[in-house]
Amino acid sequence: MKRLFDLLLSVPASIVFMIPAGLVALMVRLTSKGPIIYWSDRVGRENKVFKMPKFRTMRVDTPAVASHLLVDTHQYLTPVGTFLRGSSLDELPQLWSILLGDMSFVGPRPALFNQDDLIKLRTEKGVHKFNPGLTGWAQVNGRDELPIPLKVELDVEYIKSHSLWFDLYILWLTILKVVRREGISH
Repeated sequence: MKRLFDLLLSVPASIVFMIPAGLVALMVRLTSKGPIIYWSDRVGRENKVFKMPKFRTMRVDTPAVASHLLVDTHQYLTPVGTFLRGSSLDELPQLWSILLGDMSFVGPRPALFNQDDLIKLRTEKGVHKFNPGLTGWAQVNGRDELPIPLKVELDVEYIKSHSLWFDLYILWLTILKVVRREGISH
């Protein structure tokens, strides 16, 4: 049922966001050197690593670590990086990952391949058995600001309570958070 929901939502969303995605791609191309899309190694279902696309918001020489671990994130951002991250437009290419089945619309956000502490805790709690999501319960309850143990606790809450209605509620909260620009780190 969840996969059907993802497909029924991702196909029209891909069509609706085709023009905005094209404009974002043009902005990235015109304002910085390097590829338009950044393919990030992420941990998916059963801890399998997959390539997750995002519009590139950081310079090509940025270390491959979570943004919050960089000493000064702003020194690595491209000229349009702050805007793309703040508006969450950098996430649009993840519709491709949803179409492929590597991700769902709602689920725990995929960990970076080198976030060993997060991966270990999620594995201990059984979170690794679910597809990661474009958004999730932890995302709407703090996003980048949450410490890892709390993030995993919220992931576990989601897994215990997941349903179509809960997913729709999380999607609605995500839209509100993006519009209000809440919980976003640059």
